[in-house]
Amino acid sequence: MVQNTGNILRRDLLKASAGVVGAAALAGRSIGAPARGPKPNVLFIMTDQQHIDSISRNGCKWANTPAMDSLCARGVSFTESYSTNPVCSPARSSAFTGRMPCETGVHSNSRPIIPGIPNLGQWLGGEHGYEAIYAGKWHLPGSFTHNIPGHKVLTPGVSGQGCIGDTSTSYACEHFLRTYSGDKPFILNVGIFQPHDICQWLRVNRDNPDKLVFDELKDQLPALPSNYGVPKGEPQGLIDNRLKDEPTKGRWSDEHWRYYRWCYFRMIEQLDAEIGRILQALDDTGLVNNTLVILTSDHGEGLGHHNMVRKNFLYDEAAKVPMVVAFPDRARQGVVDSEHLVSGVDIMPTICDYVGVPTPPKMRGASMRPLVEGKATQWRPFVVTEASTGNRMVRTKDHKFVAYNGDPKVQLFDRRKDPGEVNNIAATSGDLVKAHKKILADWESKLNYHAELPDRYKWGHSPNSE
Repeated sequence: MVQNTGNILRRDLLKASAGVVGAAALAGRSIGAPARGPKPNVLFIMTDQQHIDSISRNGCKWANTPAMDSLCARGVSFTESYSTNPVCSPARSSAFTGRMPCETGVHSNSRPIIPGIPNLGQWLGGEHGYEAIYAGKWHLPGSFTHNIPGHKVLTPGVSGQGCIGDTSTSYACEHFLRTYSGDKPFILNVGIFQPHDICQWLRVNRDNPDKLVFDELKDQLPALPSNYGVPKGEPQGLIDNRLKDEPTKGRWSDEHWRYYRWCYFRMIEQLDAEIGRILQALDDTGLVNNTLVILTSDHGEGLGHHNMVRKNFLYDEAAKVPMVVAFPDRARQGVVDSEHLVSGVDIMPTICDYVGVPTPPKMRGASMRPLVEGKATQWRPFVVTEASTGNRMVRTKDHKFVAYNGDPKVQLFDRRKDPGEVNNIAATSGDLVKAHKKILADWESKLNYHAELPDRYKWGHSPNSE
């Protein structure tokens, strides 16, 4: 039976299609003045491969996260928060520029942001008077490097091992905060590597053992997710992605999937300890009273949902990321925002808004400040996520649409009835599919593609190039 989508289209999709212009207006609106007194400091923490449901205060039952819990208690947690691309470097380029990866030139890992697009440190640390500091993973292009444009680097961390390198990063940040006596406000950008160590764990543990490595953990293993299993009728590109990973070839028992999840949550707790050290220093020094804190991640982690691991696909497990914004006396406290669609491109305009400086030109994001402070504002009706494969996702209020480059088969999920994204309703929802395709086409047509972007990434359009 064909779904009657008339009311939904009027409420959700036609408004969203018109909202392509509205989103551009949001991105270009004037920035509010900072609060009276000294300019605020900024602490921006980006984790690596953190599943959105990995913070105990926000509902995770399998990890103990007191530091992140305390940050959530001080601010606003956005549960409809999306990465611009579920791969490390592309997502990071958006967070540091407010532009989409197809514009920054970082369409895949280990690529630099193209000249002419400033990052946060270059923008705030130039004529706007901030001391821009970096510690930890960068990955634009080098992962662990002292060469970060616009920033003084405290430490690059240790290559490829979050369980070792993150401690050097958090201690360096703690020392900076406890000894800071500069006459400038600072922006401290922190790249924590955990829980990315799960990638190495998967390499080591990909074969199904005869029994658990630690049999005494059997009674502590987390449950399998509600959408565990392989959905029927997936597009070929997603099937190909799935077959690249050994666990999905039938080598793992259900118990081994649970063991993998248990180990991931231990890495989350390691991450939380490093964040706790930094936040404690912020509290002890009193700097917390005039510091905007933003916590997010570059992308999520499959974690067994849809029988998938790692990233680079557009199910929510990889595409969604935590987003927490806290600022004493300005941010609402202990609020969970499950209404507004936010994105990695919103980080730079939010920071610019709070510190009272204009944003760089051509930004795609919007300041989250009104949402953080609970003020009435017109907000975007959709977000778009790119994938390095050339695939695209459009998330509207009630639906999620995924199109695969070169494949006519698409996915459409009713997010109200099917939050686990198990039932693809595209075949019976022609009007909804058509409306989402129009949103995507209009969005793509307004982007400024990097001139050297591979054709597979351009989605059939030829916007202006940079």
